[in-house]
Amino acid sequence: MPRTSDGDGTPVPQRLLAAATRLFAEQGYDRTSVQEIVEAAGVTKGALYHYFGSKDDLLHEVYARVLRLQQERLDTFADADEPVDKRLRDAAADVVVTTIENLDDASIFFRSMHHLSPEKNKQVRAERRRYHERFRALIEEGQQAGVFTKETPADLVVDYHFGSVHHLSTWYRPDGPLSPQELADHLADLLLRALRP
Repeated sequence: MPRTSDGDGTPVPQRLLAAATRLFAEQGYDRTSVQEIVEAAGVTKGALYHYFGSKDDLLHEVYARVLRLQQERLDTFADADEPVDKRLRDAAADVVVTTIENLDDASIFFRSMHHLSPEKNKQVRAERRRYHERFRALIEEGQQAGVFTKETPADLVVDYHFGSVHHLSTWYRPDGPLSPQELADHLADLLLRALRP
């Protein structure tokens, strides 16, 4: 059985993910070999195949861990005892901040998603759909309550916001004029303005 952590206590799966993320970001998914990943992580190929069945599984996990975090946070915002417009605004801003905080993961994923097996691709799309459906449910709740306009279909509003989020990796720079929170606030406010009756 492979060791679960190394001398500094970092669990092997985390070390493999960190190495893979860095290498995928630097040289691209298709130009990174399994050997390079295990060398960078300081583990054996056996350890990689113990935790991740393939390089494909590593790519999936790079994105899935961010999506899991965002889903947990969205569920927390959606379930909060707050007015619907505040819950939606908090969720809309949070997805921007968490995407920027994990920008490497997001950019790797959108650049390399076509390398996933059809089965994994389907799995990721289902996970993303679940997130988008929960987000859309907040918009629909506000529309039913008359807080948001029904003029723009909820699906279109979701696509509009997540189009912005998915493009962050192509233009956002940490040394730019806006902090992640400032940018998140602007985008969340834009979304809410678009929904006002």
